[in-house]
Amino acid sequence: MAEFVVAADEKNFATVISGDRPVLVDFWAAWCMPCRMVSPILDEIAEERQGAVTVAKLNVDENPGVAAQYGVMSIPTIIRFEHGQEIARVVGALPKAEMARRLGL
Repeated sequence: MAEFVVAADEKNFATVISGDRPVLVDFWAAWCMPCRMVSPILDEIAEERQGAVTVAKLNVDENPGVAAQYGVMSIPTIIRFEHGQEIARVVGALPKAEMARRLGL
């Protein structure tokens, strides 16, 4: 995981998404090939927008309760949260520019 990316889990999830800045949460799994394609894109966003956006990754195999709570049925799913509320959602692997556009970055 890149140094600018936060590891989210069931214990810290509420705290991670309730910060003062927008949070992108990547719902992923190690076996998911499209997740592997999206990971470096999110690492780039985390580094480029350091201080403006938080990027967090949540492994759905290890944290199924959070994935179920947010209705994550396919991965990768990236959800943008602001003050704990879902603002935007992207499902599947997309090019960086399109992902950023759909997430309102």
